[in-house]
Amino acid sequence: MHAEVWLSMAVFAFVTSVTPGPNNMMLLASGANFGTRATLPHILGISCGHFIMLMAVGLGLGELFMRVPAIYQAMQVLGMAYLLYLAWGIVRSGPPAVPGDATLGSVASAKPLGFWGAAAFQWVNPKAWVMTLGFFSNYLPQQANLGLIAAAALLFSLVNFPSVAVWAVMGARLGHYLQVTLYRRIFNGSMALLLVASMVAGLFTR
Repeated sequence: MHAEVWLSMAVFAFVTSVTPGPNNMMLLASGANFGTRATLPHILGISCGHFIMLMAVGLGLGELFMRVPAIYQAMQVLGMAYLLYLAWGIVRSGPPAVPGDATLGSVASAKPLGFWGAAAFQWVNPKAWVMTLGFFSNYLPQQANLGLIAAAALLFSLVNFPSVAVWAVMGARLGHYLQVTLYRRIFNGSMALLLVASMVAGLFTR
């Protein structure tokens, strides 16, 4: 493929990755509550999980969903249930525990989403499916070989990682202003609502 096509693919990956969605809402909340370093496995899980999804769709999984839509519908239901669970985790998140501070430690009972949880979430994230299916339908030929599919998926993931990481960094910057318990509760409640709203919106974009 021509260089212009690869550049267009990179731009597509950046725009779709950096814009608000379930992943970025969770990263913003995680950065604010736990900091960028503790959120790093979550960021890696998003990019790696999406890379695997890209490879699977490029090798024919997307066609299976077209032929058996019930599978995709079941994944949507599971995705919404899992997202509600994650939203509740955001609501009950507190500031990072401080050694020797029993009060803070009890409040911060929630933990940041780990690598495997973030990777698994991509498979029930409607925005991730829209990104993936749009990527292949717009840029890759139907008879693309394994090498081309892998190269395209790798390009997307390399662009995706810093694009979503920005949200965790922004959250960490906000965390400084959320030391007051009331402010943190308002922020976490708002993030949980936005997370659910972004998921619902994604269900109607495909």
